[in-house]
Amino acid sequence: MARAVLSGNEAVALGVKLARVQVVAAYPITPQTTIVEKIAEYVDRGELKARFITVESEHSAMAACIGAAAGGARAFTATSSQGLLYMSEMVFWAGGARLPIVMAVVNRSVAPPWSIWCDHNDAFSQRDAGWIQLWAESAQEAMDMVIQAYRVAEDERVLLPVMVNLDGFLLSHAYEPVDVPEQALVDRFLPEKTPAPYWVDPSNPKSYGTIAAPDTYMEFRYKMQTAMDNAARIIEEVDEEWGKLTGRRYGGLIERYRSEDAEVGLILAGSWAGDAKEAADALRKKGLKVGVIRLRATRPFPAERLAEAVEGMDAVAVVDRSLSPGLPSVLAAEVKAALYDRSRRPFVASFIAGLGGRDVTPLDFAYIVESTLKNLKEGRSGTEWLGLR
Repeated sequence: MARAVLSGNEAVALGVKLARVQVVAAYPITPQTTIVEKIAEYVDRGELKARFITVESEHSAMAACIGAAAGGARAFTATSSQGLLYMSEMVFWAGGARLPIVMAVVNRSVAPPWSIWCDHNDAFSQRDAGWIQLWAESAQEAMDMVIQAYRVAEDERVLLPVMVNLDGFLLSHAYEPVDVPEQALVDRFLPEKTPAPYWVDPSNPKSYGTIAAPDTYMEFRYKMQTAMDNAARIIEEVDEEWGKLTGRRYGGLIERYRSEDAEVGLILAGSWAGDAKEAADALRKKGLKVGVIRLRATRPFPAERLAEAVEGMDAVAVVDRSLSPGLPSVLAAEVKAALYDRSRRPFVASFIAGLGGRDVTPLDFAYIVESTLKNLKEGRSGTEWLGLR
């Protein structure tokens, strides 16, 4: 195993190379562009035997991946923000068609006003599309997550596309040491694809994606939900196997940090979990038992694992880097729904922070914990916006 200093985007591209992807279709958009630029270099040098398709739009990029995956190829694309919104029709099509495509989404705010900086609204806008949604904290995890994503997506019990999310600039363009596994190890973990029932076979013509009448449509959706339920278990199995091979295990659906004896928990997704962990360490030195629960998956939503993680806590603070106007907090609403039927559940405080790339520091997370305890004591609920001017 070699070590290299890579950006998050370079780590994703390397994961694509190690996964021996066969078709890449992409359209450039900041801050995703360097992923597909690096992959193009691999293809040009003959280091990745793949067809690189330059398309005229993100909509076409996903359409090309759908065709490639239906034909049996291991397909990949990457996008951000407006690009993801532009391909939305095809994103739903890929999910409904149960095609094991992997897409990196370098999370970036949605316009207007124009912003190239990070928040999570782009990915959450597609949360009902039938895609597994995974969230990386580091460049190392981003590389490993791409490789794991293909194992999960191609599992016959799943056959769903996977979205690998990484925070724009905060992770995509930040450099860190990454342990790179040998190709032979990845090949053992992720073997070549074998023929599957969904593959297009010219010798046996069939119709795909045709109209479904009311007596069949619900069954298609039910099977998609069953596959998503299966994915929750498969994600954990795949993560455990990867851990045995590489020594790197991330916790499956969630990562728990000092949460076993915690009285207060911070719940979030993405790269800022490192700042939350630093805040938890500092607060513990002051006598506050604080833990961090990082959501590695938001689809399937890890309701059971989350309930286990918050067992015994007095309060949790859900920190969202996204906004659903009128709700307003996406993650807090889903956390509350997941815990609603529990006989004993913690107080749930909701915070919105970091929209449009606004900086959030360990001191901010310390404030969030203090505010949560104050709200618990006073019995106040609602959503607090952090650092509004």
